[in-house]
Amino acid sequence: MDQESVTLAAPVRSKDELALELMKFISITTGLGKAAPAAGFAGKAVRSPEEHAEVLIQLFERCREVLHKEPRRESARS
Repeated sequence: MDQESVTLAAPVRSKDELALELMKFISITTGLGKAAPAAGFAGKAVRSPEEHAEVLIQLFERCREVLHKEPRRESARS
């Protein structure tokens, strides 16, 4: 049998899946919701699981908004 090149395409991901990945990256990088302040960006410490969940939901919504925005179109320059 001849050698066949197999190309595996990356699975198509929805904007919501990308927003979730972005949210996870931001929350891990910034230490969002941790009790001890992290180096760099340290926000208000979240006190309860409900508050932690609310902060993550708000972050997810912001990530969705960014990914669902239409790209700006530059006007033609003369």
